Amino acid sequence: MTPKLDNSRRFFLQTTTAFGTGLVVTGFAKVTQARSQDAGSSQQQQQEKVVPPEDLMREHGVIRRILLIYDEGIRRINTKEKDFQPEVFANAAKIIRNFAENYHEKLEENYIFPRFEKAGQQVDLIKVLRQQHQAGRQLTNTIVQLATIKALTEPQLRMQLAEAMRQFVQMYQHHAAREDTVLFPKFQGLVTPQEYDALGEQFEDLEHKLFGEDGFNKVVDQVASLEKALGIYDLAQFTPSIKTHP
Repeated sequence: MTPKLDNSRRFFLQTTTAFGTGLVVTGFAKVTQARSQDAGSSQQQQQEKVVPPEDLMREHGVIRRILLIYDEGIRRINTKEKDFQPEVFANAAKIIRNFAENYHEKLEENYIFPRFEKAGQQVDLIKVLRQQHQAGRQLTNTIVQLATIKALTEPQLRMQLAEAMRQFVQMYQHHAAREDTVLFPKFQGLVTPQEYDALGEQFEDLEHKLFGEDGFNKVVDQVASLEKALGIYDLAQFTPSIKTHP
């Protein structure tokens, strides 16, 4: 037979049990919170760490925004708009020269392409990509030279400028898409994990050296200022009006 507990003993046991459970729950919550904070900090560090292909792909995003600026220039030339603002397109070409050609493409030529060539992989693609880098630099020089006030007064120069921008846009759309979907996804398999991490840090160091701390975002801001000057920065204006059918 189970002995009966008087009220005072029953209250004592209930109280101490609840108190002990509270300590356990509180202690567990603190441990869980600490682990969660550590995991969050580690996850944040991993998110901030940009691996080489991802770094190159986000740089393609900047270049694609320049392509949209070129598209706007082509449209204005073809429609003979007076508000052409040639300095905007000259500055866009200079961003291509400094950021894309002198930095982004140099990373590919010095660190990405040689590893594929050494491994005997994607050799034909690499050859074309190298040729397109050279062609793009020639087109950039042409755009910088022609994107002047003089281009507004001479129809032939305007058409030459539009053609140079058109050729660059067409080439680079295919160029970047092929790198993003064929080349970059295979790159990690050509290097060791240690080399992969080291390259990511090396890319970041070079970026800071050329463009300063937070250099990527500074370049993005430069591109955004050109978009605002042309009135194409507001993304919502490009959303089509879709009519729903009853």
